[in-house]
Amino acid sequence: MPRSSSTPDDWFSDDAFWGTSFGFMFPADRFENADGELEAVFRLVGQTPQRVLDLACGPGRHAVAAAKRGMDVVGVDRSAFLLKKARDLATKENVEVEWVHADMRDHVLEGDADLVLNLFTSFGYFDDAAENRRVLEGAYRSLRPGGSVVVDVAGKEVLARIFQPASVEDGPDGMVVQRRWVTDDWTRMENEWTFVSDDGARSFRLGHWIYSGRELREMLQDAGFHDIALYGDLEGESYGPSATRLVAVAQKP
Repeated sequence: MPRSSSTPDDWFSDDAFWGTSFGFMFPADRFENADGELEAVFRLVGQTPQRVLDLACGPGRHAVAAAKRGMDVVGVDRSAFLLKKARDLATKENVEVEWVHADMRDHVLEGDADLVLNLFTSFGYFDDAAENRRVLEGAYRSLRPGGSVVVDVAGKEVLARIFQPASVEDGPDGMVVQRRWVTDDWTRMENEWTFVSDDGARSFRLGHWIYSGRELREMLQDAGFHDIALYGDLEGESYGPSATRLVAVAQKP
């Protein structure tokens, strides 16, 4: 399916984007809320895991929170900048996490994890739909029988309700202007983020697939998962008109 030629296929590998957007995307409260979000995940899956794989772990919010609970954690991210932030956080909190600088399509634990996490809209980045399915197939292979995967994204139904073509928000160093386009028959979201500060303006293009509840469920089924449940947030609200997220929980039989 074609994309805008001005949006790089590998925008998520651009550490200039993560460095520029970090303060906006990861304010202090996002780190403070990580342990509570993790506790909510454990309630959804119905177990407290011992070995956790955090795919697209970013700056390590949930990976470090899990390690502080005594769990064996592997955090995988393609961004060297974000992994540096994650390592710094682990050092600050005096915990051990296995950090892996790799593409989340490629790093598989081969039946060694109790829980695989993919949180904060870190799914659907890859241009080819088959490559996004590879992420779920790898998560399936990484899990022990009875293990669970949790995927947290902005669902298509949610986005259709709240969609705005443009917005302006305050950032830590100025303003962040976001422009958005829904493309390819409501299968993709293309974005332009412009960071405006006293030093000038800097813009980035990024894009990702957007999924309905049904579409995400079918992808999980195709990857081999059973007992798939959809929720409207991490607290377990139903995926209905008041949903704020699309959270899918699925089990490896």
